[in-house]
Amino acid sequence: MTTDTILEEKTKQRFKEPSKYKVLVFNDDFTPMDFVIALFMTVFHKNKEQAVALTMAIHKEGSAVAGIYSHEIAEQKVNDSTTLARGHGHPLVLKAQAE
Repeated sequence: MTTDTILEEKTKQRFKEPSKYKVLVFNDDFTPMDFVIALFMTVFHKNKEQAVALTMAIHKEGSAVAGIYSHEIAEQKVNDSTTLARGHGHPLVLKAQAE
């Protein structure tokens, strides 16, 4: 008599959360604050109060985090913001940095 044993293997799938990237905006002496406020409102979808607070933080501290995103979105925000700034003749610098 033959007895067959059936073993069930249990596998656990672990999903790693995608890395997040901070979009940093740096202070300069040439880009007007009104432009930076408008940039935060249009590209980063901040309300007026948030945009003003971030702009003042950049002015006082030298840089601020505009938002935290996946790598692709962070790079797109940097590219869109840089293109907009250059189009208006401003040297504003932004950078996507891993958290």
